Amino acid sequence: FDITTRAIRFYESEGLLSPMRDGQKRIYNQKDYTTLKLILRGKRLGWSLAESRDLIQMYNPDSNNQEQYLKVLEKVQDSRERLQQQMHDIEIMLMELDEHEQRVKTAMSR
Repeated sequence: FDITTRAIRFYESEGLLSPMRDGQKRIYNQKDYTTLKLILRGKRLGWSLAESRDLIQMYNPDSNNQEQYLKVLEKVQDSRERLQQQMHDIEIMLMELDEHEQRVKTAMSR
C-alpha cells in the first residue's frame, strides 16, 4: 500500500486497524489488510472516513454481505452523481473563463 506510517497509526487510533504486537513490531492480519484496502478505496472515491467505517463494520467474511453490497451501490451512485455535478460546474466555469478571456483580448486589441 502507498500509505504513510502516520496514516496507519491514525487508523489504529480510530479503532479501524488492530494489529497484534510482538514487542515493538506490529503484526497485521488479513482483516487489517482488507480494512485498509476498503479505507483507501473509499478515500479514492471521495468518501469520508465515517462512511468507510460504516461499510467496514458491515463487512462479514462469513456472510454474503448483501447489506454491505447494497450500501456500496448506494454510495457509488451518490459519488457518481456528485462527480457529474462537479463536471457540469467545471464546464460552466470553463465557459465563463473563455468568455472573460475573449472580452479581455477584445479590450486589449482596441
